[in-house]
Amino acid sequence: MPPLAEALRHGPLVLDGGLSNELEAQGCDLSDALWSARLLADDPRQIAMAHRAYVRAGARVLITASYQATFEGFAHRGVSRRGAAELLRSSVGLARDAASGAVGPVWVAASVGPYGAMLADGSEYRGRYGLTVAELERFHRPRVEALADAAPDVFALETVPDTDEAEALLRAVDGCGVPVWLSYSIAGERTRAGQPVAEAFALAAGNDQVIAVGVNCCDPRDADRAVRIAAETTGKPVVVYPNSGEVWDADARDWRGDPTFGAGRAMAWRDAGARLIGGCCRVGPDRIAALAATLP
Repeated sequence: MPPLAEALRHGPLVLDGGLSNELEAQGCDLSDALWSARLLADDPRQIAMAHRAYVRAGARVLITASYQATFEGFAHRGVSRRGAAELLRSSVGLARDAASGAVGPVWVAASVGPYGAMLADGSEYRGRYGLTVAELERFHRPRVEALADAAPDVFALETVPDTDEAEALLRAVDGCGVPVWLSYSIAGERTRAGQPVAEAFALAAGNDQVIAVGVNCCDPRDADRAVRIAAETTGKPVVVYPNSGEVWDADARDWRGDPTFGAGRAMAWRDAGARLIGGCCRVGPDRIAALAATLP
């Protein structure tokens, strides 16, 4: 199987969709501070089933269940540091096993979510936690090292809310021997913390370890412009995997509105420079299957 960076030179690849919504569709209760990462310890079969659903749908890149998996989060559940490292590595193994049943190559992206995901209070959608870049780097590096031990094909530095955390993550992965993509969560043409996306993307422009840059966990309409800005700013392949476009109503605790994610929109992203295209929250195997059937 060729390295992912080489494969991107031959055309776009389809990412998977939201892991959490597929786990919920399977009947899993994710009302826990660890979110989907809890299942790494409690029921890894469910994670494997979700990965296989996306493989059957045509996904060529699987993102691991490690987004909210941290040493600190597992420690709150009484898991030792050694045990937490094993669980982090197992997230890569579960995706790799699911990929092995595919017809054709499937790459595994080890998810590294933002510091705020560990806090489980929504702060990953605000950023600016009051920590320095050096402090954020010290937080991220141990789990980067644990995940790197499992030899993923790429790191997904994803749902990054601001440039401080992006800088910290890029420092944390430096020297780990694994290529990365850098993906921001945005609102309009700004990061969640308010920086212009062009400024945010520019952090990766001269970094050869970064094989793609873009956005995820955002409105598909915001992704339209962001894909072009990412391509123009960095000259790198673009990664894009937004949410369905529905809006979470916190009072009603339900999703409102109609999805705006679709294969037609994804074609426009491809034409603008996107080479890794998939979905995030509320994008399930059915939409990934439609995407796989549309993209060449």
